[in-house]
Amino acid sequence: MDLGQLFAIIIGAVFVSNFVLMRFLGLCPFVGVSKDSDSALGMGMAVIFVMTMASLVTWFIYTYVLEPFGITYLRTIAFILVIATLVQFVEMVIEKTSPALHRSLGIYLPLITTNCAVLGVAVVNVEDFMNADLPAAASFIYTVVHGFSAGLGFTLALVLMAAIRERLDLLDVPKSMRGIPITFIVAGLMAMAFMGFSGLKIG
Repeated sequence: MDLGQLFAIIIGAVFVSNFVLMRFLGLCPFVGVSKDSDSALGMGMAVIFVMTMASLVTWFIYTYVLEPFGITYLRTIAFILVIATLVQFVEMVIEKTSPALHRSLGIYLPLITTNCAVLGVAVVNVEDFMNADLPAAASFIYTVVHGFSAGLGFTLALVLMAAIRERLDLLDVPKSMRGIPITFIVAGLMAMAFMGFSGLKIG
């Protein structure tokens, strides 16, 4: 296992290939839950947990079930079942431990199940690490670290957007631009800013 490679995976998932701002996945919760910083942070923590655990569980399923039996074409169905189970678990925990956060997240919490960013992480893990002819230990660690880092990148984008939208509420934004229009403009500017990381060379 190469520590430099681990560092590159973390920086790449958080900044260079951010799943929201560079790959444009998971835009529904990104726009829907970024009105309030507390809700954005809570959603971010839930997504970090789901992405990390989904990466871990899907590695075992792909490596020890799908690949040995030659049924890798079922990976999308298997991964969706794993993600749906994890989201149900997270929803039950948040409902019991923080009812206020559960109410503020509303429909967006169960929608993590259909968040294409979570499924995207699992698919990228297969392409970049599980099929990359790596030793099993390195493949496993890279997969889990990538899942966790992708969740961090998702949370960073969500919290930044929430902070900007809270400031926008205090400004004199033209009536026709309030709400979704100014949100899309801000999202586009954030994506352009993150594009600057694409020239970053590590190692």
